[in-house]
Amino acid sequence: MRVLLPLAALATAMIPLTAAMVSAQPQTTQPAAQSSGLSAAARQTLGVALSHPRREADRTRDEWRHPAETLEFFRVEPGMTVVDYIPSGGWYTRVLVPYLGEAGKYIGLNPDVSGASAQLQKYFADLGTTFPARAAEWTGAPASRVAAYNTDGLPEELNGTVDRVLIFREMHNLHRNGLLYRELSAVRSLLKDDGLVGIVQHRAKANAPAAYTNGSKGYLREKDVIGLMEAHGFEMVAQSEVNANPKDLADHPQGVWSLPPNLRQGEEDRARFTAIGESDRMTLLFRKRS
Repeated sequence: MRVLLPLAALATAMIPLTAAMVSAQPQTTQPAAQSSGLSAAARQTLGVALSHPRREADRTRDEWRHPAETLEFFRVEPGMTVVDYIPSGGWYTRVLVPYLGEAGKYIGLNPDVSGASAQLQKYFADLGTTFPARAAEWTGAPASRVAAYNTDGLPEELNGTVDRVLIFREMHNLHRNGLLYRELSAVRSLLKDDGLVGIVQHRAKANAPAAYTNGSKGYLREKDVIGLMEAHGFEMVAQSEVNANPKDLADHPQGVWSLPPNLRQGEEDRARFTAIGESDRMTLLFRKRS
């Protein structure tokens, strides 16, 4: 679960989407293994990456993040070029770099914050300066196998070369800081014609008020995320409940950060929040619309 320092919300109003439009979207309730079509060799490679001792500290969160099922649902395969959008502390870096292998390409990508506040710049700027070396320490792969950029520094030759862009629990930060248009435009440019965007995002209840779903609480409504992606040139391919948690009512005063692992409210209702576990999450797959 990613935490961003408190910032003034710059988000615009969420795009309305009727229930009829949502129900008309393609859906899947199949297990990820059936929907992804990964080969037995790819699943074995993924299993090796997930079981490596370097992930010992990460593994406690597999129960909530379901990395094997999620990456299968997103149809990520060895040898692909994959963007890990806002890689933060490298939780998925430690899976993706070994899984993609020497024939693949891992790219860490942070937003363009060149004109943003000092807080945003401190949090996101200059990813290319330090991230490859950190990723090499995390994964044991040479730093040359890890590329890292902010979107304002992307080489033009990368456009049209990316198979997958993965956005894990960051749509609320893009929304509340007014970064969606610029960042999703960059994502569209990077993707191949058949490239896909996989999104995991803390999920608000369908009837949650706008004041709770402006990004400041970490939760967004699923219909709004779908609407925002469609408005920015993508169409939904499939959705999965692999990261759902029905125990999470998504109505916490401190937002998603009331839940583990942050437990922002301290000892207040600690046992109750621990029993809930991590947040309820939507898992969505999109392709760029031609």
